[in-house]
Amino acid sequence: MNNVLYPYRQKSCNFELDWIKIELFFTLVCEEQLWIFYTLLLQPKPENAITIGVSARVLFNMEKEQQIYEQQGMEEYIKYQVEHETQPFSPGPAFSFVKALEAVNTRLRELYPESEELFDVVLMTNNHAYVGLRLINTINYHKLFIERFCMTGGNSPIGYLKAYHTNLYLSADPVKVREALEEGIAAATMFTPEKITEVSETQLRVAFDGDAVLFSDESERIYKNKPLDHVQYTHNNTHDFNFTLSNKFGFLEALGKLQKKFYGKGQRMDCPIRTYLVTARSAASSGTRALKTLRSWGLEIDEALFLAGAPKGPMLEKIRPHIFFDDQMFHVEGAAEMGTVACHVPYGIAQRITKKGIHDKETSSAPQES
Repeated sequence: MNNVLYPYRQKSCNFELDWIKIELFFTLVCEEQLWIFYTLLLQPKPENAITIGVSARVLFNMEKEQQIYEQQGMEEYIKYQVEHETQPFSPGPAFSFVKALEAVNTRLRELYPESEELFDVVLMTNNHAYVGLRLINTINYHKLFIERFCMTGGNSPIGYLKAYHTNLYLSADPVKVREALEEGIAAATMFTPEKITEVSETQLRVAFDGDAVLFSDESERIYKNKPLDHVQYTHNNTHDFNFTLSNKFGFLEALGKLQKKFYGKGQRMDCPIRTYLVTARSAASSGTRALKTLRSWGLEIDEALFLAGAPKGPMLEKIRPHIFFDDQMFHVEGAAEMGTVACHVPYGIAQRITKKGIHDKETSSAPQES
């Protein structure tokens, strides 16, 4: 066995543990489940990994089960899950994103076999253990590398996010997302388009809005509260001053750390991570400040798209990101209409404006799933 397969061979002096691993290896070979062995050995330590917490309802499609809960109650819901626990769930909106994270991990392990700076996905749900059996079976069916679960049996999982060293939390429940943000954890509410656009299987693509997502909402506040001529004057006369980076969303920084590992091996042009800034601002008024701000913090963005008020949906359809983050539901809805998996970051002055549409539908989500 080489060190990629068995990374602890030369380090471990715990012979009992080594024999357990060897026995597990041959057992799984006989059962044609060797991929589980790879997963267990290559799982990074939480403090070294970039941890993504995903709720069951965004990782898998659980709409039918949700309807049973709402119409027939908890007991019928649990009964249905137990009766169908060998029937896997179909993929949900976060599924392709998680698969792309795993593709990046594969490339990282090829270049850095001993490194634990990898993506680590934790399934977060306030479901009961009975339902958890079906979730585990589904993960095994789809061969996802998810080993860490948080099943809280009806309680909110938010209190566990810090214990899991979570860098990003994705949920279908906007209430839990706000709770996570209040705890200082980057979080967003994920929505499911009626028809999801096909995305790359080998390159992770992540698109961000600017104001209140990557940056603070200072510009958004000026835009909302001041006359248009004052807004233009302010932008034109502050282009040498940096924006304030948002303290709510450091996911770009985490992506950048991994990108630099590929750059260090001469793979900048073949990097399996690509990031995009997609903003409704114009390049003339905000472009200089945005790019200087990112550079001053040592952050890179691969592509910057300043749309000057044009809709974001068509541009996102061209990019085909696995995930798009925005603080305004208007842009989230527009992206979803074009087939993009979009996430709402409920932060900043834009949240004072209530909108109708998919947001209203999601806020009434049942409590049994996060």
